[in-house]
Amino acid sequence: MPRELPAALALAALLIIVAIAAPAFFRGSNLADLILNNLPALVAAAGMTLVILAGHIDISVGSQFAICSVAAGLLAKAGMPIPVVILGAALAGAALGAINGALVARAGIPSIVVTLATMIALRDALRWATEGQWVRDLPAGFQWMGLGQSIGGFMLTMIALVVFGLAWALRHLAAGRQLYATGSNAEGARLVGIRTHSVTAGAFILCGAFTGLAAVLNTVRFAEVQSNAGMGLEMKAIAAVVVGGAAITGGRGSMLGTLIGAALLGVAGTALAYLGVNSAWERALQGAIILAAVASSGISRKRVAEPVRSTA
Repeated sequence: MPRELPAALALAALLIIVAIAAPAFFRGSNLADLILNNLPALVAAAGMTLVILAGHIDISVGSQFAICSVAAGLLAKAGMPIPVVILGAALAGAALGAINGALVARAGIPSIVVTLATMIALRDALRWATEGQWVRDLPAGFQWMGLGQSIGGFMLTMIALVVFGLAWALRHLAAGRQLYATGSNAEGARLVGIRTHSVTAGAFILCGAFTGLAAVLNTVRFAEVQSNAGMGLEMKAIAAVVVGGAAITGGRGSMLGTLIGAALLGVAGTALAYLGVNSAWERALQGAIILAAVASSGISRKRVAEPVRSTA
């Protein structure tokens, strides 16, 4: 059975339930807002997929997202054109990802430890640098990239789909195959000549770059840039990847699964509100999904590791 099928079936079931209980959910304006609200999480989840496929995890993406958002706002305020703003935010994210990648791949520190430390350090450093102040007085051409909400929203969707498509295409390249091999069996991959350290570092760098792009997709929708943006983004990204069928231990998963997982979580969050359920359950749902995925991966590994008993 395809690993993405359970998430796809859950998404279909949820949509049927909402169609019956709250048909107003499917109004065009609500669906458009739903897509725009979840584009940043989708792009960040694409980057997270690469890290998880390599057998690691990055819980600092929320803090990276905040820094890249402020960087985008400051570049725009300095008069930089939108293409430069996008490139600058992506490079800022890649640089932050490179720090994680170097500590994990070169220093050999577990990714959960590294990214927990950088999550706290980056968030506190940004709070100190900005003193909690938002980036205001942005130029008129920044919001919706100067195209207006209708065309600007369409362009944001296209940018997100192109970025996600590039991540999807990676699977069919040599770099993608090396990523899967590294996540499945790092030592075996190393023995066949794959530079696993470079693969791991590259996954973190791309994850950071994707997070920077996600930050731009979010910030251009508003007239001000929040310095505390990205709170909880890491939970959404990780949950989208694992609910889409990726193994939290690495080596198994797909961008299709991440797309379905992001759609399921995005729909679930809004659907809960339409169904009259407290929004706090959204975070609880994300945590339960991650816990279930980790438990499932652990059980699967244990079964594979158990020796086959003789029936003679």
